[in-house]
Amino acid sequence: MRLQQFLARAGIASRRKAEDLIRSGRVSINNQVAGIGAVVRTGDIVRLDGERVRMPQKKVVIALHKPKGYTTTHEDEHAEKLVYELVPKHPGLHSVGRLDKDTEGLLLLTTDGHLTQLLTHPSNQVPKLYRAWCKGGRVGKEVCQQLVQGVMLGDGLARALAAQPLKDGVKLTMAEGRKREVRRMLRKVGYPVERLVRLAVGPIELGELEVGQWRYLTPEEIKLLYASAGLPRLGKAAQPQQPAAISAQAPARRQHKTSPGRSNTKPKPPKPPQAQARAPKGGVESSSERLSTRKRQSTTQRGPNRRTHPRTGRADKT
Repeated sequence: MRLQQFLARAGIASRRKAEDLIRSGRVSINNQVAGIGAVVRTGDIVRLDGERVRMPQKKVVIALHKPKGYTTTHEDEHAEKLVYELVPKHPGLHSVGRLDKDTEGLLLLTTDGHLTQLLTHPSNQVPKLYRAWCKGGRVGKEVCQQLVQGVMLGDGLARALAAQPLKDGVKLTMAEGRKREVRRMLRKVGYPVERLVRLAVGPIELGELEVGQWRYLTPEEIKLLYASAGLPRLGKAAQPQQPAAISAQAPARRQHKTSPGRSNTKPKPPKPPQAQARAPKGGVESSSERLSTRKRQSTTQRGPNRRTHPRTGRADKT
């Protein structure tokens, strides 16, 4: 990770102040003075003013019911209230993604940088469930289908994993975390958002947490988060239950075309008749038995597609 990010997660300073420390030449990596943009790799030794900087060993994950009006940042000159004022202090504590100032609901904070990367990377498709109240009221099924198919925004196509019409709005399942993405999508389709609440991140739900309250996740819940983040695509265990929702469909598998009247299954060739040996009676075979055996062997050698002449008994060519 970048050096300023390492310092921030170690609890030394915010990213902006970490950059000032780096510019002043007070930070080194492996006894070499580091500059802006330097990268810290596994095994590197980072020092500030000669003192070694270590990442926190204790990893915690906090679920917070973020109130409206709080900014998701460590320091902001223009922010009146910060989410970190609501939770206990831990070195390296940071938010898993962000919720904008006007959005409420579930916000995860952790000291585990690896978990943050897994949960926020778009390729892992970790679902986030939102409930939106819209000025236009209930969002119809056709508009929900449009949200699933995709809405073109200024920074590219945005699409929901699922959309479910609700009274006074809609419930959306998203996989990305672009800035104000849900609000921009709904405004684009003619339903500006009046209120937006995030209900779940992967398998972790807001539940009964009151506004402004927080709790530590259990080890079992953290394992569930890792499991959902490790999936390449959205799995059933991580997908919120929405029986009436309009969801994205996976492309159907390609089928091999067959010409009319033909089957893809090759017919098995008929097995040739097998000659059954007849045990000699009393150890001596009679002349009539020898003649019968020869006729059967001759028929077997000719095969099923050869005919014999009715008078001469010779095989005809076919």
